[in-house]
Amino acid sequence: MLAKRIIPCLDVDHGRVKKGVNFVNLKDVGDPTDIAAAYQKQGADELVFLDITATNEKRKAIVDTIEKVASQVFMPLTVGGGIHSVADMMALLKAGADKTAVNSAAVQNPDLISEGAEKFGSQCVVLAIDAKFNPQTQSYQVYVNGGRTPTNLDAIEWAKAGVAKGAGELLVTSMDKDGTKSGYDIELYKRLTAAVSVPVIASGGVGKVTDFPEVFQQADVDGALAASVFHFGELTISDVKKELKKDGVIVR
Repeated sequence: MLAKRIIPCLDVDHGRVKKGVNFVNLKDVGDPTDIAAAYQKQGADELVFLDITATNEKRKAIVDTIEKVASQVFMPLTVGGGIHSVADMMALLKAGADKTAVNSAAVQNPDLISEGAEKFGSQCVVLAIDAKFNPQTQSYQVYVNGGRTPTNLDAIEWAKAGVAKGAGELLVTSMDKDGTKSGYDIELYKRLTAAVSVPVIASGGVGKVTDFPEVFQQADVDGALAASVFHFGELTISDVKKELKKDGVIVR
């Protein structure tokens, strides 16, 4: 069994780390370079940097900020937001990203996934999915544009299609759980891990240290992402890894 990954996330809006609840009411958290350096010291396994307003504002990701963050961390760095082409992926990889995450642009143009995978390898292409439960259909619906716009895509079917196109990893955020601190959406990740063979990173809903072993043991995800509990000092990476080791979950 591969070691499970603990992954802090920087949601960046115009060069500042922000955090909200259910994708709205964003609060300023601080400078991404300083926060990235702190997570490097804490022993994070990877770091995710999402430019959360780039797509909605129809601009590219802020490459200069990514260069500064990459200079502070020696762990794998995934960058998403504002990626519309293979050239955009190239610019971020040159800036220091190890992986690029595509979301809205991949929904509009699924070939972007295969083009990126062909040029850089599947390991460089992460399909990010923002999913919200639809009680009427009892299924998870894909949203784009930073969670603002619903699509008619079923999240599980879209995940399978993205993997078939060449995505090497899935980063899946539960919009229902985002920022609520009520625990991960176990049902969503159970469905996902049963449907695809690539690594799945769970995102959205961490409120306490026991949420981490729960998602690893019940849903068999490969990585657990969190933001506010780390940003506001409620938990540290070492707190989480101690809890996981205690529960028999293999971590680095």
